[in-house]
Amino acid sequence: MIEVEKIHFSVKNKSLLQDVSFKAKTGEFWAVVGANGAGKSTLMKLLSKELTPTQGKISFHNKDLKKYSLKELAQKRAVLAQQNVITLAFSVHDIVLMGRYPFYDSKPSQRDLSIVDHCLQKVGIIHFRDRLYPTLSGGEQQRVQLARTLAQIWEVREGFIFLDEPTSGMDLLHQYETFQLAREMTQKGYGVIAVVHDLNFALQYADQVLMLKKGKMFAIGNAGEVLTGENIRDAFGVSVRIFQPDDSPFPVIIPEATPVAIV
Repeated sequence: MIEVEKIHFSVKNKSLLQDVSFKAKTGEFWAVVGANGAGKSTLMKLLSKELTPTQGKISFHNKDLKKYSLKELAQKRAVLAQQNVITLAFSVHDIVLMGRYPFYDSKPSQRDLSIVDHCLQKVGIIHFRDRLYPTLSGGEQQRVQLARTLAQIWEVREGFIFLDEPTSGMDLLHQYETFQLAREMTQKGYGVIAVVHDLNFALQYADQVLMLKKGKMFAIGNAGEVLTGENIRDAFGVSVRIFQPDDSPFPVIIPEATPVAIV
């Protein structure tokens, strides 16, 4: 479980997050949503210990996050960052194998290598195994990074996966496959916390949604409770229509033409 207690984060007297609190359990998919600048990526960096809260506390499995070494954390949670710039000529296999680094010293075991290939298959890029990473498109590179993230967490009991805009650069098919895979991981007992820009994906896949506005918690709860027309209008500055198609098990969010001001 991850417990976030009244955290604040400021840089040079500028507040980026204020008084954020929630509890995320393994087996749950949490979507973090909000307009640009709402504090979503800052929150993800705090959860992964890339940043430290100015005030408040984050606990990971009932232990203060500050008390974990980076290696200990790397063996319990995996992070897919918003940007992963790698210009060196690593192969796809080498990049995904990096996810296994926390689990061996000098040489990967056969089990490590098998996990790498399995995760490449899970994201549909086993045929890229020997390709050089810089030769891939942006969406293909993102799928490689997703495979690396999965390889790191694959055999971790009660592990967490942090995804900051996981479908960046992906086409529509692979966006859907990524969210399906995230849902599959929660069914296996992992916790997933993801920054999600497409509210329809959040509505369809998330168990819980945290909506941020200008660094503060604006709404929290299950997807249907949070992703209402009123909340979306107030947090994003756009009016939407939400309806239930006859042939779909999920509601659909469609923006209206006229934007509104965010107050």
